[in-house]
Amino acid sequence: MKKRVVVTGMGAVTPIGIGVDEYWQALLAGKSGISKITRFDASEFETQIAGEATGFDPGLYIDKKEARRMDRCTQLAMASAKMAMEDSGLDLESEDRERIGTIIGSGIGGMETLHDQYKTLFDRGPSRISPFFVPMMIANMASGQASIAYGLHGPCLCVVTACATGSNSIGEAFKIIQRGDADAMLCGGTEAAISQAGLAGFCAMKALCSSHNDSPEKASRPFERDRDGFVMGEGSGVVVIESLEHALARKARIYAELVGYGSNADAYHITAPAPEGAQQAKCMALALKDAGIKPIDVSYINAHGTSTPMNDKNESLAIKALFGDFAYKVPISSTKSMTGHLLGAAGGIEFIACVLSTQKDIVHPTINYDNPDPDLDLDYVPNKARELVVNYALSNSFGFGGHNATLLVKKYNG
Repeated sequence: MKKRVVVTGMGAVTPIGIGVDEYWQALLAGKSGISKITRFDASEFETQIAGEATGFDPGLYIDKKEARRMDRCTQLAMASAKMAMEDSGLDLESEDRERIGTIIGSGIGGMETLHDQYKTLFDRGPSRISPFFVPMMIANMASGQASIAYGLHGPCLCVVTACATGSNSIGEAFKIIQRGDADAMLCGGTEAAISQAGLAGFCAMKALCSSHNDSPEKASRPFERDRDGFVMGEGSGVVVIESLEHALARKARIYAELVGYGSNADAYHITAPAPEGAQQAKCMALALKDAGIKPIDVSYINAHGTSTPMNDKNESLAIKALFGDFAYKVPISSTKSMTGHLLGAAGGIEFIACVLSTQKDIVHPTINYDNPDPDLDLDYVPNKARELVVNYALSNSFGFGGHNATLLVKKYNG
């Protein structure tokens, strides 16, 4: 019999707030975290804006010497992991650490370190490369560092599925607990790709919004008529999930229940979604089947909603394909309208938004929704948060390479 799995701890570093409370209040207020890039001079780039996690100080969460040996991607993960572990109230001294694991993925990994060390190599020669270059760069190091920090000897993995990474990480951790291979998992996603190389790469793809360099807060506009590309973001979203019996035994506070997970592939193109969103619809259906519910039971959809022309169109078509006429009745909103696209971390922070929606019975808006797209006619919760009873919240993440992931959160009622 599959074990029930619940959420007991959460941590987030985002462009609109550091810490879950600050992040959540900014979401409800419709606050944009997009601004001119400050981490380097972006004046020569076609796109000069991003969602930076301004004000983040790794020294508040990690020993300063250790932090210098971590890429920013790992620093962000460690901060969210610390928040989530403290929030969960897990007393590791009384826990079997062989039964607690980590899956914190990154879509890209140590992009900033890679950029800096290549510059060192070409400018100063191979003898000046840092001995920490490789362990700082590799994408699995967030999971590795978290397991080391907390002495967690359970499964320690890294999922890399581009923009679906955070959701796949939580989903795979969910399955590990469901089948009884762990009591608890520290899981989520992290990303820090706002570097010169990262920005240049996405600009070359023509994937980024380049029309709002002078009005950055208006740049990310999912499902809206004038959307013209996504906005890069950075941050991390990490949660503690555990079996219900384990949580009840230690009298943990329970935020919500994780009841469904779907994962499949478009098998179509390295960057473009498959036409009509057929496999995305099937991915959502897999999550509903896993939970044993019907589309009409879903109260809210947290969309992938990137603000790119094709993604938003295909996701809307996928929702219509699965939900039929009910697609017009289920509220849909995009966290990325405020945070930008956190790539491998997006699924983590968006899962947290779904958890809080089920607990608080309110959903955040899709901001910058000024001019409806006549081809996209669903309820995208425009510009203002909405109170409603959220019994089930669905979270979508779709990544380059055709990776699709859906998580289903249920209100916890005991």
